[in-house]
Amino acid sequence: MNLILFGPPGAGKGTQAKYLVKKLDNFQVSTGEILRNEIQKNSEIGKKIVDDMNDGKFVSDHIVNTLIEEILNDPEKKNKLIFDGYPRSLTQAKNLEKLLEKTHQTIDFIFFLNVDKNVIVKRIENRKILEKRSDDDLKTFLKRYDTYMATTKPVLDFYSKNPNFYEIDGNSEINEITTKIDNFINV
Repeated sequence: MNLILFGPPGAGKGTQAKYLVKKLDNFQVSTGEILRNEIQKNSEIGKKIVDDMNDGKFVSDHIVNTLIEEILNDPEKKNKLIFDGYPRSLTQAKNLEKLLEKTHQTIDFIFFLNVDKNVIVKRIENRKILEKRSDDDLKTFLKRYDTYMATTKPVLDFYSKNPNFYEIDGNSEINEITTKIDNFINV
């Protein structure tokens, strides 16, 4: 089973993805984690990622799509993926469709965690303290949030037409969101 968890930064995608990885014995495809790994390697790609993030921009589709293609081509992960934070743009969504077709895979469920900006700001402030993530600077986050909202509207429109698309109130407590997702996947 392949799933997409979709929503703004701080919506709880990573938390739900970690739960689903254990429940379904799947693999989490967190673009945030993949990009942070590139940054840690201090590669040329990692340096470009840092520049984009510090400017409040998304990393280029080319970089992200290349990294995603490697994952989709891994036979061990076929039909066992939970996409956390990807796709973020219409270009990425269309690229994912092509890659899935090429690898004979589909997306079984798409969950949009819809969360109010003020709720996310509180979550980001807590996460910064608890996880000490450098990308959780409030000023940077607000830029990323605004960019996300502008860039992702076409993606939301693209996926909301699918019969396997579900919008979930992401303002709820973690366990309530988890229960709602469980009810949809019914596994």
